Amino acid sequence: MKTQATFLTKIATGLLLATTIIACNKPKSDDKPAVAAPNNKETIVFINQDTLLSKYNYAKDVTKTMQDKGKAAQSDLASRGQAFQREVADYQKSASTMPADQRQTTEQNLQRKQQDLQAYQQNATAQFQTEQANEGNKVYDKIADFVKGYAKEKGYKLVLTYSKANPTVIYGDAGLDVTADVIKRLNDAYTKDKK
Repeated sequence: MKTQATFLTKIATGLLLATTIIACNKPKSDDKPAVAAPNNKETIVFINQDTLLSKYNYAKDVTKTMQDKGKAAQSDLASRGQAFQREVADYQKSASTMPADQRQTTEQNLQRKQQDLQAYQQNATAQFQTEQANEGNKVYDKIADFVKGYAKEKGYKLVLTYSKANPTVIYGDAGLDVTADVIKRLNDAYTKDKK
């Protein structure tokens, strides 16, 4: 009980001290503040990254292109895998009637083909991931370059991003959200670039 009373006393003392400091530093009504009050224009804003990426036409086009390439690569790999599986099944059907030396040669060929297929799959996956990363960097660079100019034009000192996947901004007043304006301007610029 005594500990709780001591704790409450410390909080009350702290609040009293803070109130006193604020009151002493508050300019009198006829005093002019030492620093000019900032204008009503916000200097920190944020962009909803999830909305931006889902509505920015360039990002949507890149996403669609990469999805199409991914599907084509998967289809190619599946086709190659099925052809290999048919070859293995054919071998298994006729293995019992083959001479030992032919069976050994066929098994070595199949093993080499399996290794080649695995290497092809790894290379195709690595190439796709590299291309996907490069395209993602292009989208990021295009947005970042635009936002730098946009912030300078509007007088913003800091532009943050918000994303549900990586919520570095937990709350932002709706008045600070410039996502819609950024998307409109980015899409206008992208439309001009496409022409």
